[in-house]
Amino acid sequence: MIGAGSLVFCKTLMADFLATPALAGSEYRLMALTHTRLDKMHDFVKRMISDNGIDASVMATTDRREALREADYVVVMLQAGGVAEFAQDYQIPLKYGVDQCIGDTLGPGGVFRALRHIPALLEIAEDMRELCPNAILFNYANPMAMCCSALGRVPDLQFVGLCHGVQTTMDLIASYTDLPKEEIDFVAAGINHMAWFLKLEHQGRDLYPLLKANFEKPGYYVNEKVRGEVMRHFGYFMTESTGHLSEYLPYFRKNQKALDLYCDEPAFGGESGAYYKYCAMLAEKFSKTDPLSIESTELGERSAEYCSHIIEAKETGNVFRLNGNVRNDGYITNLPNGCCVEVPIFVDRNGLQPTVVGNLPPQCAALNMTNVLVQQLTVEASFTGDVELVMQAVALDPLTAAVLTLDEGRQMTAEMLEAEAKYLPQFAGKTLRKVPPIPVPADVVRQEVPVDPALAIANRFGKLAEA
Repeated sequence: MIGAGSLVFCKTLMADFLATPALAGSEYRLMALTHTRLDKMHDFVKRMISDNGIDASVMATTDRREALREADYVVVMLQAGGVAEFAQDYQIPLKYGVDQCIGDTLGPGGVFRALRHIPALLEIAEDMRELCPNAILFNYANPMAMCCSALGRVPDLQFVGLCHGVQTTMDLIASYTDLPKEEIDFVAAGINHMAWFLKLEHQGRDLYPLLKANFEKPGYYVNEKVRGEVMRHFGYFMTESTGHLSEYLPYFRKNQKALDLYCDEPAFGGESGAYYKYCAMLAEKFSKTDPLSIESTELGERSAEYCSHIIEAKETGNVFRLNGNVRNDGYITNLPNGCCVEVPIFVDRNGLQPTVVGNLPPQCAALNMTNVLVQQLTVEASFTGDVELVMQAVALDPLTAAVLTLDEGRQMTAEMLEAEAKYLPQFAGKTLRKVPPIPVPADVVRQEVPVDPALAIANRFGKLAEA
């Protein structure tokens, strides 16, 4: 468990593992960079094991290599820089007018979170090749697609990126169609946080007409305005919330009018900095109170997270189906090979077996590509250490492009590179090029150039219209 100082997430996954009978006898190794939260988590897991009579052992270490040696499974849930760097991801872009709600998947915040995480993930992967070459890496670190795109470049690494977007969206779809979730047959595929429900059926009946009809009712629509709008205009429902999705497209956060129209619901909308403010609140609270000291050690039903079910299937041979993030090796044929895609995966004793989806509907692939191009540029920037690619990735981000000029995007990127330099070793000693504006006096004499025929025709008709 790499990043075991995650008091909420590590606790959830450990409770899932300990509640899985097939994993009896396992040894758990908790690893974090410092003992501050690690020791609290270690004590809590020991109490869970003891209080529930579980056949398991647990140790804690700040030595990653010690944790990885001969491991069967590696769970990564790191957050380089913590809440302090998250603040930079949100506050610096906001100063320039880029208003993010979550800021951990795309946008300037997502780009820079990826740039902080990729070096750490590659170090883990390199250690795994030496110390546990047959282990499966489960990545929970965001931005999922960018992190997994980077991991996909590591030869022979077995990995999958895990997210709960599909599961939680199925809860919503079940409530909107008034059907038990387990009775709905679905196929979802695309990219992380932007996968499409290509099939929604109940006993062979297409549920899309019902879902779309209900989204035309204000009482339904108001809960998920952005996802509702995307489905109304592009035809398919998507796997991420209004707060997230509002950042991935240029339509919903580009000005105050759009924010007021689509992101005004405090409980469900995309209010500015919602996730950063929540994380900052938790960090402040946890600095004064140890939540694990009052947390129950009783084990109940497993959470919606896939991880324990995947390991159970691998150990027992019982088949488990999930949606996971993997390198695109022909699974979605109208998205680029080598990018990260989220597709149905089956797991048994043979391991992870992604399924071939084929082509997405063209409009869905097109929307995905607006994000994939940013993801791929970001990964390339991290691998090459090219700061110009960082700026270009930010400039191509749909939200940033809807709000900033290229010069403003360059200034913002330069400020973020400087502010977060401590966690960006791949760019050490490098600075972004300055591209000063070129002043054009009112009386400038134009350089003679060939006339564009299309403009000449337009000018001619313009003069005719005036006459």
